[in-house]
Amino acid sequence: MTQTLEPAAALDARRRVEGWLADFEAALAARDADRAAALFATTSFWRDLIAFTWNLKTVENRDGVKDLLLATMDTADARGFHATEEPTASDGVVEAWIGFETTAGRGRGHLRLTGEGAFTFLTTLYELKDHEEPLGTTRPKGAEHGVNRERVTWSEARQAEADELGTTRQPYVVVIGGGQGGIALGARLRQLGVDHVVVDRYARPGDQWRGRYKSLCLHDPVWYDHLPYLDFPRTWPVFAPKDKIADWLEMYTKVMEVNYWSSTTCKSASYNDETKEWTVVLDRDGEDVTLKPKHLVLATGMSGKPNVPVLPGQDRFRGEQHHSSQHPGPDAYRGKKAVIVGSNNSAFDICGALWEAGADVTMIQRSSTHIVKSDSLMDLGLGDLYSERALAAGMTTQKADLTFASLPYRIMHTFQQPVYAAIKDRDQEFYDRLEAAGFRHDWGDDDSGLFMKYLRRGSGYYIDVGAADLVANGDVKLAHGQVVELTENSVKLDDGTELEADLVVYATGYGSMNGWAADLISQEVADKVGKVWGLGSDTTKDPGPWEGEQRNMWKPTQQDGLWFHGGNLHQSRHYSLYLALQLKARAEGIPTPVYGLQERHHLS
Repeated sequence: MTQTLEPAAALDARRRVEGWLADFEAALAARDADRAAALFATTSFWRDLIAFTWNLKTVENRDGVKDLLLATMDTADARGFHATEEPTASDGVVEAWIGFETTAGRGRGHLRLTGEGAFTFLTTLYELKDHEEPLGTTRPKGAEHGVNRERVTWSEARQAEADELGTTRQPYVVVIGGGQGGIALGARLRQLGVDHVVVDRYARPGDQWRGRYKSLCLHDPVWYDHLPYLDFPRTWPVFAPKDKIADWLEMYTKVMEVNYWSSTTCKSASYNDETKEWTVVLDRDGEDVTLKPKHLVLATGMSGKPNVPVLPGQDRFRGEQHHSSQHPGPDAYRGKKAVIVGSNNSAFDICGALWEAGADVTMIQRSSTHIVKSDSLMDLGLGDLYSERALAAGMTTQKADLTFASLPYRIMHTFQQPVYAAIKDRDQEFYDRLEAAGFRHDWGDDDSGLFMKYLRRGSGYYIDVGAADLVANGDVKLAHGQVVELTENSVKLDDGTELEADLVVYATGYGSMNGWAADLISQEVADKVGKVWGLGSDTTKDPGPWEGEQRNMWKPTQQDGLWFHGGNLHQSRHYSLYLALQLKARAEGIPTPVYGLQERHHLS
């Protein structure tokens, strides 16, 4: 926690920050990497989001800082470092929000100073010089006053653009996937003036949500979920129902003028190393269309293809079986015996809805799961950054995003551990009941809870909105083990347990996003890129080596012109900026020398 400083302490904090920034800038101007690195603590972290590296990259300690600077000082030519508001201090650490500029653009960031020097340093690029977004005082006029016999209205211009893109004019970027990630990126590209097409197989924006089970609501609160440029209204519910989100996405796509092709399926994509362009073959509402973009973005979410187990007896099972992503909702299963394979978010949601509809429900837990009650997560986990309380304290969405970004992944678990220790203490009676019912619960490999599980593996947790009590109370029955076979009317587990079933739902998660690259491009390209998502933490389902950033997300990959974009609404909002700026810079011919290109360590 920061604190209000006495005048003398405030002056000292300001002097320390201004002195450090001046010394750092002087070292950069002198191209003295050793001198600049010496300003960092022995244990220190510099996270750069495209400002110096044209990459998402974290380096550690003085040797890492030196290496980054030797590679980037000349091209970045960063200068004009200054504090943008009064520094704060607590427990011997001075924190400051900063601004600066580079050859290419303008940046903002964050600095944490200890007595030894910079402990954490965040630098981000937020706009390109001469290519600023038309915001605020630079917004377009819209109306064309006066008289003009060649006048073109807004709707006529939009129709002309729609007619030209993909026919007489090729998009610079094609985005595969029109969920919140693709739409957010499309909105960014529109404001930056980058010709783009976002394609999606559904008939309307938002149909990805409309088609899910009817009780689905967002598990993250509204303050965490805004899209770029356009916040949810202040009257918006804390946890939005899926159909309300779907309608918002459809509206957002229209008002933000995203070039969105619905009812469009990508059939194939291939890259020409000589022309440096893609050939993307699409089925657009039954008609084959070929596009030739320079860049291809797979915005299929943080997850890849659904993991559907292949089991003996699936062909003879007389009931209904499907993956959770295809679950229609509970209405047709009143009085039926439902077996849900899995014990994470989707599994709990589906179990709860089926129980409410009068089904006989059994959950099969295959491995331990971390659960956190929604109210506790909102208060203790997110409340200081994303809440009405945070807004009242001056914590804007942008500032909250940058605060999150300022914590290097290497040490983020140390900030999460006390949060989940407090949650455990608050809700101990709940966890006691859950475990007494036989539920296998964990707090993550290092007791760092839900958010680190999400970043490391994207699975293994449930934000409880009520369904966990059904398991604790025995209303939803619990079984353990692996499914080994389906019979005509049952599910068999590896310990010999046999569960009668009219419905089997495989809430078995998703594979790596490069599975989509294998399907749409080639296995060779998918293997060239490697695993998508995870930090290399060497914890469960996140094999090392340490990466320092999310693998292959929002940054250059080993395949020229191929990018991955996704994550939750927060990540889609925040990181779409850096991906859009990277694409815009390339479109304008701005040099983008990449430092620390993502290496491939795992295929999936």
